[in-house]
Amino acid sequence: MQAGLRRLFSAQDLLTAAGDCWAYGYDNSRQQAMPQAVCFARDAQQISELIRLCRTHQVPLVTRGRGTGTTGATVPLRGGIVLSMERMRERLEIDPANRLARVSPGYTNQELQQAAARHGFFWPPDPTSAAVCTVGGNLAYNSAGPRAVKYGTPRENTLGLRAVTGRGELLKTGGATTKGVVGYDLTRLLIGSEGTLAVITEATLKLTPLAESSRTLQAVYRDIHSAAAAVSRIMAQPVTPCALEFMDGTAIDMVRSYSDLGLPEGAGALLMIEVDGPLAGIAASAAQVSAAAQGDGCLQLASAENATEVERLWRTRKALSPALRNVAPKKINEDVVVPVSRIPALISGLEALSRRFAVTIVNFGHAGNGNIHVNLLVDPDDPTQMAAADACLDAVFDLVLSLEGSLSGEHGIGWVKRDFIDRELDATSLQLMVAIKRQFDPDNILNPGVGMPDP
Repeated sequence: MQAGLRRLFSAQDLLTAAGDCWAYGYDNSRQQAMPQAVCFARDAQQISELIRLCRTHQVPLVTRGRGTGTTGATVPLRGGIVLSMERMRERLEIDPANRLARVSPGYTNQELQQAAARHGFFWPPDPTSAAVCTVGGNLAYNSAGPRAVKYGTPRENTLGLRAVTGRGELLKTGGATTKGVVGYDLTRLLIGSEGTLAVITEATLKLTPLAESSRTLQAVYRDIHSAAAAVSRIMAQPVTPCALEFMDGTAIDMVRSYSDLGLPEGAGALLMIEVDGPLAGIAASAAQVSAAAQGDGCLQLASAENATEVERLWRTRKALSPALRNVAPKKINEDVVVPVSRIPALISGLEALSRRFAVTIVNFGHAGNGNIHVNLLVDPDDPTQMAAADACLDAVFDLVLSLEGSLSGEHGIGWVKRDFIDRELDATSLQLMVAIKRQFDPDNILNPGVGMPDP
């Protein structure tokens, strides 16, 4: 195996020493494992030959970008080779005439956005790790971000892919058009598959023109029920915001300890709202959303008139992550999603679970599509706390499914949630997925164990 790797990869693109490999054995979860070796891909043919080599020796192959995922999907928990795509940067081409980009997987989301912006466009997915996370990782996880409420996820903004299957075969899906119904939609199948079906080597992405203008609003509410009612009103009127972010009362109280927020006393929930569109109509659009945001329980509604005020309004939300890191640097972070109208029931249920298991829970996220980040603040080095957290998390998932929700909105399944998915998916669906995996990857070498429980 080692001789084969040296034949395929130059010395600078192959790591075998334990000290060098260790840094590629973890992601943004608490999972970590030592890879047998780390390879840095440069082109699709090289990946094809690597997969064939792994098939011959029955060695697992775990693909990763920059390791910003939170579910352990890029951690080699069953050993094998880690294939890093961060140096696969052959192509970053913007085609303004056709409103698309052709991108290699090693470019970061931010690099793509900057290249598209020079032509007046953007790619809608905007995860908070955009400066670091790769386009390939965004596609593997179907990572979205705040703009998904208006513009959709990678699945809605990808026209086609090039990839290498677990058989080592080169694959092209989709094309360069926004319409096309020839054959099955393999593009959407590969997006979100967490590297278990194929290794993505290039993407053709649908771009969107940059809006002429935008307005930022901050609405503060007495309680979560008032805020959730406002979310339903906002999403029911014709103007769809490009961002609709939520923080609960526990999150607000936590941030108060670290930052002067300028929020009224009694604030039990907060919405950050952005509206974009043509300059000629932006004032009317913002007014319409503002009207929907107001109502019973609204304590304060502020609108930003310039960049300084925009920064001031977003300060509360941006202060949350540092506050959480200070209080619980090893917190459990889940990204469940429920129908928008069920957000109040979800938050009420989470409050009850927090009391029942004596676990502090902080909730924030993308309210416009019901994608709430549920944070359990625990110390993983305390066995008592972890036992309570495990039982609490189990109950959280049951609560989400009882509300017709899903266990993951954008973080994926990986290793962290794989043993829970049979609660959401029926036996027939799981059997079909296992069969699909077998067709793409007959020897089960691509990220084995990730995404689904073992048969």
